[in-house]
Amino acid sequence: MTTSINTKLQLLNAATVKELRETEQIQLIDVREPSEYAAEHIPGSQLLPLSKFQPEQISLIPGKQLVIYCQAGNRSNQAAQKLIQSGFTEFSQLQGGLTAWKQSGYPTQINQNAPISLMRQVQIVAGSLVFTGTVLGAFVSPWFLILSGFVGAGLVFAGVTNTCAMGMLLAKLPYNQRG
Repeated sequence: MTTSINTKLQLLNAATVKELRETEQIQLIDVREPSEYAAEHIPGSQLLPLSKFQPEQISLIPGKQLVIYCQAGNRSNQAAQKLIQSGFTEFSQLQGGLTAWKQSGYPTQINQNAPISLMRQVQIVAGSLVFTGTVLGAFVSPWFLILSGFVGAGLVFAGVTNTCAMGMLLAKLPYNQRG
């Protein structure tokens, strides 16, 4: 019998996580990338990025409930699947992630000197490539329009599959590795 992730994964709302955090009853793990964590995270959380996520790296703290989170829930769902496949049964997920936490008005630790978000980096690079391809296509050779088409196709693929190759490449840059 196959058990779906939803039957094993306990979702906790932001208010519950805040209460458990204040009473020091949880071990909070952020599965976003280092640059995202460096920019803003829930105080007291530990970084374990999904791109390098290995459940055996988690040192469970006796008496504390393990809670994972990301920006909105997608990556923490993927981390949850890895945890379940590794035999973890006692953990929860912050429903709605950091977005829900902030919408509830709860505090975050912000670093003004952190690199800009990966999404903004992707938008800048993709926009620059499309603009460059279009200008070169109009004034140098129409063959340069292939660049714009390629970037557009990549963005469509990213939207359909919810994976962004450009974002994954940008995440590997040294300034995005600081957490």
